[in-house]
Amino acid sequence: MTRPSRARVRQSFERAAATYDQAAIVQRRICDHLAATLPAAIDAQRILDAGCGTGYAHALLQRSFPAAELFALDLSTAMLGRIAGDCRRLAGDLERLPLADASLDLYWSSLAMQWCDAQQVFSEARRVLRPGGRLAVSTLGPATFHELRTAFGGIDSHQHTLSFQCADDLRRQVELAGFADVSLETRQETLCYPDLRSLLRAVKAVGANQVGPGRRTGLMSPGTLRRLEAAYECQRQDDGIPLTYDIVFIHARS
Repeated sequence: MTRPSRARVRQSFERAAATYDQAAIVQRRICDHLAATLPAAIDAQRILDAGCGTGYAHALLQRSFPAAELFALDLSTAMLGRIAGDCRRLAGDLERLPLADASLDLYWSSLAMQWCDAQQVFSEARRVLRPGGRLAVSTLGPATFHELRTAFGGIDSHQHTLSFQCADDLRRQVELAGFADVSLETRQETLCYPDLRSLLRAVKAVGANQVGPGRRTGLMSPGTLRRLEAAYECQRQDDGIPLTYDIVFIHARS
């Protein structure tokens, strides 16, 4: 599976840093659920938030582990610069963590690893976790943005969304990396927007646009945009036009 370049991902989230918090409705819900499903009685003194964004998860983690040392890692220095609170900020890559072997008790990552090579991410997570350490990850599944793909299907040949991995493939990769007690949960979150332009602005505001290979590199013509609006209108619900996030939650022990 082809992933976007690290430079492209970094650029996208650098641009989105100023708008991310206002638009990240689903992202906050997913963080909240990941925190709520952490196993009880974890002894976590050193925690990594891998792909931390603007740091929404930090209050959740500090509430559960008030004495823990928290490391916040992200490709985007602009995202790191918007984090409030006490943590150690690291500009870095989930595929090559700037941390020592067996140095962490909890590896947390919410909606970041879908931009990466999943097998490399899980291998790095296993490397930096101490024996008995915990993995808590959320990522995107294959039905993510299916409405957008459907609407674009008859418009052009560009790739407008990434191809995300299914839960079974992710389970195999976690186990191959050496984790035990692997548990997965899937669920969907759907937001509705009044019109297509609002939907596309929201996707751009969280940095989730224009990162994949085969993407459109120029602006859509007015005619193309009108055809896309008409195609998306066929999917309209009572609350507006929908956009679905298909989420996979993963917990495991190192």
